[in-house]
Formats: sequence, structure tokens, C-alpha cells
Amino acid sequence: MDSSRFAHRGHALRAGRISEPGRAYLLTTVTYKRQPLFLDWRLARLLVEEMRRLHDQQLAHSLAWVVMPDHLHWLVQLQEMPLTKLVLQLKSRSAIAINRPRNSSGRVWQKGFYDHALRREEDLPATARYIVANPLRAGLVSRIGDYPLWDAIWLS
Repeated sequence: MDSSRFAHRGHALRAGRISEPGRAYLLTTVTYKRQPLFLDWRLARLLVEEMRRLHDQQLAHSLAWVVMPDHLHWLVQLQEMPLTKLVLQLKSRSAIAINRPRNSSGRVWQKGFYDHALRREEDLPATARYIVANPLRAGLVSRIGDYPLWDAIWLS
């Protein structure tokens, strides 16, 4: 999925957004001005730590994710926390963590995010494979195993 086509519509996508506990959502969020912050794997790991914290605190059930140089794709099953609040918490906490080693207080994320609520009949493992194959499609690696910034409960 090319998240660049969604970056400019972040505010418009909020209208009609539904947040259903137990449902799986494919989320995409983009760095501010598409800065390739996550070429620095240390910054990417700070983002991953925040996703894991949300998972470990049972605020979300992380199914699959890939951190690309300038965006994140995350397949997550909602728990009780509403979708918008979950993304806001991930973005705000990760921005603080990412800015600390950069000695910065600037923006890390674009406003808004893209979400796709998966229908019950959609194949979650196939969606996970699609997500983790993003580095291949982007030409960053020739084998997914060579890309360090991904995980999926079915594939790891």
C-alpha cells in the first residue's frame, strides 16, 4: 500500500471513523514532511518499543508491523482503547522518545493517519504478509529476512 496517497487526507479521514474493540485495523502513519527518520535504526527501535509497550499493557494486540524509512504500517487488533486514542498515544510517546536522542522537540509525525478496518472474512495472515513485504516492494532489500524492522505473529 502506498501511504503517500493518504498523507494529505489525514484530517478528512477522521470523519466517520469507527473504533470497534476486537476488530483488526491496518494503520498507516507518516513522518512529518516524510523525513526518513527511521533510516536510523536506533530511532526506529524507539518506535517499536512504544508499540510493544501498548501491546504488553494490553491496550492493543499487535499482529504485524513494518517500520519504513518515513512511515509505519501496523496491523493491530483493538482492545478497549479507541482507535484514535491508541494512535495518538503511540505518536506522542514515540515522538518524545525519538526526539530525546536527537536533542529536538520538533514534530515527528504528520497529523492524522490512515486506517482500514478489516472485515471479518479478510485473511489476516495475508494482510500481514503484504505489510512485511513493503521493504521488498520499495527496493530496500532483496529478501524480507534482510530487513530488520518488521514482525508478525504468523511469520516470526
